[in-house]
Amino acid sequence: MYRKILVPLENTTADQTILDHIRPLARMTGAALLLVHVADGWVARNYDRLNLVESDEIRQDRAYLAAKEQELQAEGFAVEHYLAMGEPADEIVRLAQEHQVDLIAMSTHGHRFLSDLIYGSTANKVRHLVPVPVLLLKVSAA
Repeated sequence: MYRKILVPLENTTADQTILDHIRPLARMTGAALLLVHVADGWVARNYDRLNLVESDEIRQDRAYLAAKEQELQAEGFAVEHYLAMGEPADEIVRLAQEHQVDLIAMSTHGHRFLSDLIYGSTANKVRHLVPVPVLLLKVSAA
């Protein structure tokens, strides 16, 4: 059913919610996991164009992804990680196409009202732009 699942991570506590949910599905289907974080700060958005040095945020994001990859590999999952830079929805869509994923599983926080109204949510943009199923899991505000 699923061979490769792309899981966007935010480097927040919300990540545990989607990872806990996707583990049984990946185990049941034998799917590999592609962990993705999109750094979208000023340095990340201008990194290549201005030939910038990695910021602390980018280094921390890279270390976070590597740690999550090792954690999941220790549990027996086939895992890769990728740190992208730029607009989150665009990068998630690009990586989904490049890596030929069968499913995108991502957490959502619900609406931030004004921001979502003006710009649209990352999840909403992704689900409209990819030809594969998108599993959205709302993170509780606990």
